[in-house]
Amino acid sequence: MVEKVGKTFKQLGLAVSPDDCNLALRGLQTLGIRLAHLEASTLEVAEWLTKQSAVAQVFHPAFPSCPGHEVWKRDFTGSSSVFSFLFTEDYSAEQVEQFIDTLEMFKIGMSWGGVTSLALVYPNIERPGKDYAGRLVRLNVGLEQTVDLIADLERAIKTIS
Repeated sequence: MVEKVGKTFKQLGLAVSPDDCNLALRGLQTLGIRLAHLEASTLEVAEWLTKQSAVAQVFHPAFPSCPGHEVWKRDFTGSSSVFSFLFTEDYSAEQVEQFIDTLEMFKIGMSWGGVTSLALVYPNIERPGKDYAGRLVRLNVGLEQTVDLIADLERAIKTIS
């Protein structure tokens, strides 16, 4: 196998450097602590969002109200830092975009599962029996202080309300 793909592998620059390996090994030492913090912080943020009148639904697999919860419960022992929530029909796609633009702690981004908090509006994609009309937001909760993240979300919601 090495003989078949080795040359192409090297030509494309797919080899991992010793420094990259060292960084990965160093990161593994704190992985458990980071994941525990991310899970707890994410659940706190998601729970807070369920209590907001501006939010119609929170889609977090650890919540019994989330479609697919039973599969998650069967197959997983914890949850990650990525989830989505839906603004009520009182909010337009433009207001949701303004909400995203108003956030300060959450950056706009497409990378998920990292240590930086990110937010993004889903494009208006068709889902069978669902019309989210630009009101569905995806969050990645990072390592920032949970109270600061909630305060940022609260301020942004107030801005568009």
